[in-house]
Amino acid sequence: MKSSQRSRPLLARLFAAIRYPLMVSGVVATAFFTGCRDEEDATAGNGQPQPAAEAPAGMKWIPGGKFTMGSSSSFAKPDERPEHVVEVKGFWMDETEVTNAQFRAFVDATGYVTRAEKTPTLDEFPEDLRQYIDPADLKAGANHFKPCDTVDLQQHLQWWEYKHGASWKTPDGPGSSIEGKDDYPVVCITWDDAVAYTKWAGKRLPTEAEWEFAARGGMNGQIFVWGNEMHPEGKWMSNIYQGDFPKNDTGEDGYIGASPVKAFPANGFGLYDMSGNVWEFVNDWYKADYYQWSPAKDPQGPRSSDDRQGGSEPNKVIRGGSFLCNDCYCSGYRPSARQTTTLDSSSNHTGFRCVKDAE
Repeated sequence: MKSSQRSRPLLARLFAAIRYPLMVSGVVATAFFTGCRDEEDATAGNGQPQPAAEAPAGMKWIPGGKFTMGSSSSFAKPDERPEHVVEVKGFWMDETEVTNAQFRAFVDATGYVTRAEKTPTLDEFPEDLRQYIDPADLKAGANHFKPCDTVDLQQHLQWWEYKHGASWKTPDGPGSSIEGKDDYPVVCITWDDAVAYTKWAGKRLPTEAEWEFAARGGMNGQIFVWGNEMHPEGKWMSNIYQGDFPKNDTGEDGYIGASPVKAFPANGFGLYDMSGNVWEFVNDWYKADYYQWSPAKDPQGPRSSDDRQGGSEPNKVIRGGSFLCNDCYCSGYRPSARQTTTLDSSSNHTGFRCVKDAE
């Protein structure tokens, strides 16, 4: 068997997190406005007042309250339905995604080594795939986007590669660096890496419901985290992909790839990059039908996971979209959009932010 044939199951395993749905291209405003809710239906914002104690550094108070979770828009995927009213308690949330500087402080203090920096072993893979794995592919690294000329947007492995040597310190592989990028979001980390950081910081990952409530910024039922207009006054409000995906990002929003945190306006709660830049891990396991039976108050997610591809790998939810989301392909920058990743997957478009309970 040729090496390329042996490697393909490994690639499928390593790219388990990269599962963008195929979206029909068209005028985004038309697709989004169909079925959206009126702002007068909003119930968000009737939550807890901010605690009297001093705010934790770099965090904003999210008051909690009731809101409509999910979407009935024609652009919504089945797992965003049905819309349902959810209530969450108040909590603190990082105003930005965790940055390279913050993650470096954690590593310096603890000596922590991320998953992408460790060489994988055969034992980490399902038995039915091990016969196909070329030992030469068992190197430390992370999933990495590569522009390509493609017309079949269902074949996502065309624009992803397993980049040997990619990690949070070298997100584009050997020779790359985060020098001068202290205020960029940390990437190339797994869900487990993110949890390790939260424990060190005395925080935790948000639930999916907490994340969506916070992302909406008090504007219930709106299409975007800033309202219903994609480009208010002609301005780009988040870091997403412009141009011909996945061939050419024109950078009309000012960035090709990730941007520094706070490069775009904050939402109504003072949170930055709740739309675009990098995907964000949340605590919940993923189930496609969870909204059909989830509790109405402080949902914590299902007890087990579905694999969106029908395999056996458990999946966590990621939220917020990234610099790779394009209006004719991936609409993950909407506050209701859901995506999945396996526990051991890391990529150069996924990071996280933390929350903290009120004391």
